[in-house]
This record gives sequence, structure tokens and C-alpha cells, in this order.
Amino acid sequence: MKRSGPLFTLLGGLLLALVMLSLNATTGTSPTSSAGGEKPATKVSPSPAPEPTKTTASPSPSKSTPSPSAPANADYAGRTDDDSSAVAVSLRDGRAIAYFCDGRDQESWLKGDVKADGSMRLTSQQGGVLNGELKGSRISGTVDMGQQEYGFTADKALKPSGLYRATESVRGAEIDGGWIVLPDGQQVGIVKRDGTPSAAPRIDPETGAVTVDGQQLTARPVQP
Repeated sequence: MKRSGPLFTLLGGLLLALVMLSLNATTGTSPTSSAGGEKPATKVSPSPAPEPTKTTASPSPSKSTPSPSAPANADYAGRTDDDSSAVAVSLRDGRAIAYFCDGRDQESWLKGDVKADGSMRLTSQQGGVLNGELKGSRISGTVDMGQQEYGFTADKALKPSGLYRATESVRGAEIDGGWIVLPDGQQVGIVKRDGTPSAAPRIDPETGAVTVDGQQLTARPVQP
């Protein structure tokens, strides 16, 4: 009976070993030795794929807006608001020339540019200033002659209405004449003889013929 004790101990140890092996097979884990065995491997999660870079499309360059063109070529003629004088304006390719005349002794030739919106500021060598604006078929504005400012309205003029001028030497005198032929056929003009003004004789609006001091001259349409 004393010999059966170690036998039972050995059998108990084998039985315990079988039970441990059976448990390890079931859980899939390997026993870790207390003497510094290898640690179980750590699972590493894969890094997320980088998001594709969004490309922002550059805005297409805007098309340049063509600059507006100058007002159409035309002639305009009319009277001042007080009906004392006449004003004529000739427009060509963005330029303008105007004539202010009272038909007696006061006149002024003015020049300048016309903006695309129809506004204009014309000046004379003597300091006169015409400020006007073209709207539709009419130019309205003012003429500042220094001592007095005149409001005016000039409607579009069809030939033979418009602005005329004649320069010539007659009997040793320098003749410089300006005429405004209004749409109703009336004429307002001044002739200067060596700088001295006086009322101008009528011209033939169809041909521009005019007689000054006994000599026939030709008054021609004025353009800038």
C-alpha cells in the first residue's frame, strides 16, 4: 500500500497536464512561461488610405468688355434759351466743334472731345466754355462767354442746315465769316474784317455762295 502513493501522484500530474493541453487547444492561446517567454503578437490596424486631394478649378478669365463707341457723326443747330443767339455743333469721330453767335458782334468757336455717354466740354482760345450733353437727337447745355452764360438746345440738323465758315482776303482785309443755318431756314452769322465783327450777309445754303464787300466767297460746312 505504501508504494501506491507515488503512482497516484504521477497519474494525477499526467491528468492535470492533459487537461491543460485540452484548454490551450480550445482557446488557441499558447502558455506563457514565467521565465521570459515571447509575448503574443499585437495586431496592427492598417492606416487609412489618404483622401484624394481636391483640385479647385481656376475661374476662367473674364472677357474684356469692349469700350463703348463715340456718338455718331452728326450736326446740330438751335437757339439759346433767351432766343438772343444761336449755337451749332458738329460731331465727328469723338471730336466736336461748336459756334456761338448772336448775329451782331459776339461769337465764339469752341473745340473739344465728346465722351461715349454724349457729354462734352468744349473751349475757345478766348476762354469761352460750352458744356453740353447729347441725348437722342438733341444737345442741351450752356455756353459761358465770360460776362454771361447762355442755356441752349440744338436739334439734329439735316443739310443744308448746319455750320458754315468762309475765310478769305478781300481788298487787303482778312475776312473770317461764320454762319449757323437753323432747321427752319433762318441764318445767324458774323463776318469779321481784320477782327472787327458785323452782321453777316446771307449765304446760299445749297452752294455756300456769299458776297462780301462785292466779292463772292464760298462758305463751307465746318467739321472738327
